[in-house]
Amino acid sequence: MTTPESPTAAAGERIEDVDLSAEMQGSFLEYAYSVIYSRALPDARDGLKPVQRRILYQMTEMGLRPDRGHVKSARVVGDVMGKLHPHGDASIYDAMVRLTQDFILRVPLIDGHGNFGSLDDGPAAPRYTEARLEAAALAMTDGLDEDVVDFVPNYDNQLTQPEVLPAAFPNLLVNGASGIAVGMATNMAPHNLVEVVGAARHLLHNPDASLDDLMAFVPGPDLPTGGTIIGLAGIRDAYATGRGAFKTRAKVAVESISARKTGLVVTELPYMVGAEKVIEKIKDGVNSKKLVGISDVTDLTDRRHGLRLVIGIKTGFSPDAVLEQLYRYTPLEDSFNINNVALVGGGPRTLGLRDLLQVYVDHRLSVVRRRSQFRLDRRRERLHLVEGLLVAIVDIDEVIQVIRTSDDSEEARTRLIDVFDLSQIQAEYILELRLRRLTRFSRIELEAERDKLREEIAELEAILADPKRIRQLVSDELENVAEKFGTPRRTLLTEARPSIATASSRKNAPILEIADTACRVYLSTTGRAIRVDLAPPAETEPTLLDGLEGDVAAPAAGTGSAITRRRTKHDAIRSSVVTTSRTEIGAVTSLGRLIRFSPVDLPSVPENSIQLGAGVKITDYIALGNAKERVVGLVSLTSTVPIAIGTKQGVVKRVTAGNYPNKPDFEVIALKPGDQVVGVDQAPDGAEFVFVTSDARLLRFSAGTVRPQGTSAGGMAGINLGTSGEVIFFGAINPMENVVVATVSGSTETIPGTDSGRAKLSEVFEFPAKGRATGGVRAHAFLKGEDRLTVAWAGTAPAHALGSDGAVRKLPDSGSKRDASGTPLEGIVATIGASL
Repeated sequence: MTTPESPTAAAGERIEDVDLSAEMQGSFLEYAYSVIYSRALPDARDGLKPVQRRILYQMTEMGLRPDRGHVKSARVVGDVMGKLHPHGDASIYDAMVRLTQDFILRVPLIDGHGNFGSLDDGPAAPRYTEARLEAAALAMTDGLDEDVVDFVPNYDNQLTQPEVLPAAFPNLLVNGASGIAVGMATNMAPHNLVEVVGAARHLLHNPDASLDDLMAFVPGPDLPTGGTIIGLAGIRDAYATGRGAFKTRAKVAVESISARKTGLVVTELPYMVGAEKVIEKIKDGVNSKKLVGISDVTDLTDRRHGLRLVIGIKTGFSPDAVLEQLYRYTPLEDSFNINNVALVGGGPRTLGLRDLLQVYVDHRLSVVRRRSQFRLDRRRERLHLVEGLLVAIVDIDEVIQVIRTSDDSEEARTRLIDVFDLSQIQAEYILELRLRRLTRFSRIELEAERDKLREEIAELEAILADPKRIRQLVSDELENVAEKFGTPRRTLLTEARPSIATASSRKNAPILEIADTACRVYLSTTGRAIRVDLAPPAETEPTLLDGLEGDVAAPAAGTGSAITRRRTKHDAIRSSVVTTSRTEIGAVTSLGRLIRFSPVDLPSVPENSIQLGAGVKITDYIALGNAKERVVGLVSLTSTVPIAIGTKQGVVKRVTAGNYPNKPDFEVIALKPGDQVVGVDQAPDGAEFVFVTSDARLLRFSAGTVRPQGTSAGGMAGINLGTSGEVIFFGAINPMENVVVATVSGSTETIPGTDSGRAKLSEVFEFPAKGRATGGVRAHAFLKGEDRLTVAWAGTAPAHALGSDGAVRKLPDSGSKRDASGTPLEGIVATIGASL
């Protein structure tokens, strides 16, 4: 309320008393109006906020096309601020940066050069970055010079700017939007361009299409960073009402980081989630004990390979259970709340999918209609001029006479109109015509142009007269845009599934650690290891080992559940030990070291179901000292049976069971210079030891004759070697079992791998037992040209032989005399071991 001027007011001043509540209400409404309509909310037609629209328009006016060089971002910001946007350079540059970021927009509109930031870091200052328009931005502004949209004054009424851009594709749905106004906000998810265009074209041809019809084209958002959307119910709510929510999960794979370590490799993150944020949350969760089983986090992201976040899993923990923890306590699973608020007809509205598409389709129909009308008017104007020129060219001499006899241009114009029945525009155009246009060739060009203009005018009139043709034209243009800028879907859509991470009761909490179950660990003769879980209570042997390759046939008729396997490539057993998955066992190496390790991270298969290719090289799983060191066998560290070791120089040792050094690795035998371990086993007193030498001597004697020693001892004499012989096999056998001895002869004179040699298979009782530290008995008779054994093995039948390529080699039947010469082999035998 206005009151009379105060009597105390100074001269020239005017003080008015107003109602405070009315003033505050009016000021707040003006501010809210400014924020809602001029800053925070996008227009539903082109999907742009005013500042974004002004940036694209001004860059178009500056000629910053994709085929031209980049310019400093500061120059763009200055032009936009000085001509169109009066709200400061910071807001302009922030909006410009967002239009460049391919992790925010599904189809970026500005091509940025330099550091335009990431989800974890801000961009460089505008003086350091450069920009130009993307090709998609040209599609947004195409047609501005053809009166397709209305232009409005800028903030100081000196220039004009488009009220809305023509928008050749549904930018609001494709790129989404976010903004906070006064009393309202918008948060819209990006979508796939091809899918959105498909829905828009369907709506063009089927105006009564239902939401389900449109969702057949647009099943859900397609986020720039990929990931997985779980649960589609919230998406349908958002498409129906404009409000809804959905959860996104990172794309995570369980991979072997090394032979002994498993990790979770993250290659895609939820929308608007950065890698540093995930790492920080993981570290906080580990420190607060909310997350367990995680050893480390490494960010291996680079420009070439993209996002790669490696989360190491501690030994003994289930990767799947740890991943469920991460989904619960870190942004690897995130929620997105959809709130589709946009400006329609000058006011904010909450729009569903059909409404958004309808607003865009109506806008695009208006753009095409106005463009067609503009082109029709321009062609009519040009046709009018061309027809006047043709009249002048036909009577060119008379035209020149009229002009020459006229006192001034005004009289010439009037006389041309009267004599040739021309319009004022035609007469003016003829007066300005250059003489070089008055040639015969110019007349032919004008006649061709006239005919073409008439055809185009007829086509445009037909388009404007038929709404169906306008719709078809819009549809065709949308199809072309989708072909040009469309990309495959990045985000996987899945229905919601029960998640361990969201279980509220403790009984449903994830079991993080791998169960300590009974298992048998195998080491093959080719140096590969695998863990076979044993079904309690009975222990049964599996039928295949890692490295097997072959065909598995279906049960034949009448065979019940039997499985017939045709093996083409096998692996033989060097050593095995029964233990539990979390109990440490030992690997004895050729250099006399025992290395402790847990088999929990070895590839595991159920009993009787070993999968092909499931094993791992033991040298990759266990770190060895050097390239010459190899694993000879596996032993149990909890067994009461002593460990038996045989060396190349004929030394034998039994290591006292238990009380092993509590170290990751330790010396289990003190080797002499040049000596190395050739065999290891665990043998009670009732077992027998077998040595086989390269000069075809075999010695077997009772294990009870070897007194157990400590780990630091060097052992005792096991077999007396000849001048040229060395031990090539040592092992422990059970004399009560069907034990066979396999030997393969060869020559030191031949090139390795060229002579298959001769093989022999004998029963162990063919070899009489002798005392320890004796020379044994002959095990193989050499023929002419043979002077050594290349391979030897003793163990429970049947023996299993392999070539250097892993293929099976057939051995002769058992029963040969101990000093026989054997039979020729079809292929070279590289190793012999036990068969499963």
